[in-house]
Amino acid sequence: MDVLSLSRLQFAVTALFHFIFVPLTLGLSILVAWMETRYVRTGDEMYLRMTKFWGKLFLINFALGVVTGITMEFQFGMNWAEYSKYVGDIFGAPLAIEATAAFFLESTFIGLWVFGWTKVSKKVHLLAAWLVAFGTNLSALWILLANGWMQNPVGYVLRNGRAEMDDFGALITNGTGWTIFFHTVLSGYVVAAFFVMGVSAYHLLKKNQATLFKVSFRTAALFGLVSAVLLAFTGDQRGIDVAKRQPAKLAAMESLWETKSGAPMPLLQWPDEKNERNSVEALKIPNGLSLLAFHKASAEVKGLKDFPPDERPPVLPTFLSFRIMVGLGALFVLLAFVGWLLSRKDKLETKPLLLRIFLYAIPLPYIATELGWIVAEVGRQPWLVYGLMKTSDGVSRAVSSGQVVVSLLGFTVVYGVLAVVDVFLLTKYARKGPQEASR
Repeated sequence: MDVLSLSRLQFAVTALFHFIFVPLTLGLSILVAWMETRYVRTGDEMYLRMTKFWGKLFLINFALGVVTGITMEFQFGMNWAEYSKYVGDIFGAPLAIEATAAFFLESTFIGLWVFGWTKVSKKVHLLAAWLVAFGTNLSALWILLANGWMQNPVGYVLRNGRAEMDDFGALITNGTGWTIFFHTVLSGYVVAAFFVMGVSAYHLLKKNQATLFKVSFRTAALFGLVSAVLLAFTGDQRGIDVAKRQPAKLAAMESLWETKSGAPMPLLQWPDEKNERNSVEALKIPNGLSLLAFHKASAEVKGLKDFPPDERPPVLPTFLSFRIMVGLGALFVLLAFVGWLLSRKDKLETKPLLLRIFLYAIPLPYIATELGWIVAEVGRQPWLVYGLMKTSDGVSRAVSSGQVVVSLLGFTVVYGVLAVVDVFLLTKYARKGPQEASR
């Protein structure tokens, strides 16, 4: 493999692994803060035990997530030097704000939250919990606004062979960045909700501290249901943005080869990229794709043949990732609704099969979020910065294939160890359950 292919593989491995930790951090920080709010408002010690139990799992995930995120930054200089030079003037501001205003806020108040139980008042400690949740989500905002610029470059001028910012306001109001942000954080909330429901289901099956875990399950189910419904809405908005700004990605997501007005949507479909057609195409919904993409039955949707072959995304991985992600999203709405309804009626313990489904469903939202990023990033190919810089032009010129192989193997080993540690610690403390706690 050449340097470009190896560098792409390395970044895919590190980015997808890092994002295993991010979504749980986004959602669990809010759930933990809410549980502590209930403790402060009611004085009920059960909510204190809930807060400390779920908070411990949050801290494990947060600590390992930070480690995996740091290594990603080195790749921009080592493997993607040409890209870094091209976008450095654009990315400098949002990433600096993320580090100084968001990550430091988050990290500082995590310290206060961990060590301040007996040193500050309940209300100050609760404020620290909410500031951690706010900082976590604020950090995601600035990173995703930077990613939004890659998907839809705005507020720049081309000068001296690179993009230079001339309108910071355009970057922070970029609609593409905001749709990515809301869709991403809501996916994180769904991950956290199903994590809490799954672990709670395990303890309910074991008849361990049933009251506490029924409350945990019900809280997460409502949080997950609202998040999953909003996730579907933001997904629709994200699709409209893709149709407008990245029509080749939309065509790959839907395996549409010919440009059509009033484009139908086949329910059964299989791409044949070699022959530029679909080998299977059946059960078509009339005007379905036009309605989905533009909310207009007669709208024209561009097909892949309208784009040069070297500017088309890989069709099969984009198409399959999108289909599976959407299917899982629908499943999350259904499961969260059923879980919330049964928990509200206090019938969870009478449904052991359903509890097992929630336990084994823990990985599904993780899979959906990873597939979402495959759609976003593989579907953008061959562009590194859409319409401005191709991926092949962003790779470093001073590294060899051998050097990338060594770093790829090193990252894989390190991340493999971290994965084992993460699964071991989360499983150990999740199974252990809450301890009797006092301030």
